Amino acid sequence: MIIHITSRRERTLLGHTIYDIARVAMVSKSTVSRVLNNQSNISVESRERVLIAIEQLNYQPSKLARGLSSGFDAIMVLSRSAKTTENNPFFSEIIHAISTNAEDENFDVILQTAKNSQDELQKCIRKIKEKLIKGIIMLSSPADENFFQQIDPFNIPIVVIGKVEGHYKNVFSVDTNNYKDSYDLTQYLIDKGHRDIACLHSPLDYHVSIDRLEGYKSCMKYNGLPLKNEWIINSGYTIDAAHQSAKQLLRNNRPTAVFASDDLKVMSIYKMAAENGISIPGDLSIVGYSNSNLHPFLSPSLTCKEIPVKKLGDIAVQVLFTKIKGNQDQIPHTIIPTENIIQNSVAEI
Repeated sequence: MIIHITSRRERTLLGHTIYDIARVAMVSKSTVSRVLNNQSNISVESRERVLIAIEQLNYQPSKLARGLSSGFDAIMVLSRSAKTTENNPFFSEIIHAISTNAEDENFDVILQTAKNSQDELQKCIRKIKEKLIKGIIMLSSPADENFFQQIDPFNIPIVVIGKVEGHYKNVFSVDTNNYKDSYDLTQYLIDKGHRDIACLHSPLDYHVSIDRLEGYKSCMKYNGLPLKNEWIINSGYTIDAAHQSAKQLLRNNRPTAVFASDDLKVMSIYKMAAENGISIPGDLSIVGYSNSNLHPFLSPSLTCKEIPVKKLGDIAVQVLFTKIKGNQDQIPHTIIPTENIIQNSVAEI
């Protein structure tokens, strides 16, 4: 039985109820409620009797009951839909980092997915109105920022792990410089003598995908190199889609090098190369994005930008709780530097 601390119905989830306290203290249940909620409109004598009764009964108000009165100590983590996160190690790692930090703040974490952006918006608004959450962390930033425009007026802090272009009162971003990192990776290939460079990228629904593709394109153009449509492939969100893209790329007239925009694309290139007798880096060089949990399983080891997943999660939670606690000085955008990992997946030609 769930108990609500409201003016009409107040009881605990387990053990003694406030009716028991009222009976022992010989006061009304509304008096008990005022004591539990630290309200001032109560006499010293009545407060003392209630406190003694609470101690005698070893009353422990449930977290649920307290939350119904003053709001839950919980944050919500918004993930993408399952079809875009399945088997993607970034999301599981960052959720772990966020959960660990939230636990240190004695906050619960509500993980929410949604069928579409409108469903996501309605679920968020409902949880805000019901005082179920005190802040939101989004694990990625949609290119369409209508969500931020709709949520911002509710005055609840939102931290986005990703880029935010608009100007909002309650929306803050923690991100890496995806455009520059992709530019640098492409330039590294060019500096090693490569001219025929392909790109496997994700759908352009999110700022991160747009910026990584644009970094590659800008670098190619700056160096006077052609952009071949057959070598710039939207590789989807899933392992199967990435595998099909890698197979398509390596079928014939293949490039000398590939820029892969995330872990799934990297792993797919390695797999397809192994299955087709293509040597990395002898026949095909590859650069991309990765993290320390993936590196040990790749042979040869990958030259990449290492995404500081734990740090992104740590900083995102730090920013969120800074705002939950009322600090007004938080800067709107935080950029976390990445690390260059130069290893054995690129040959000089």
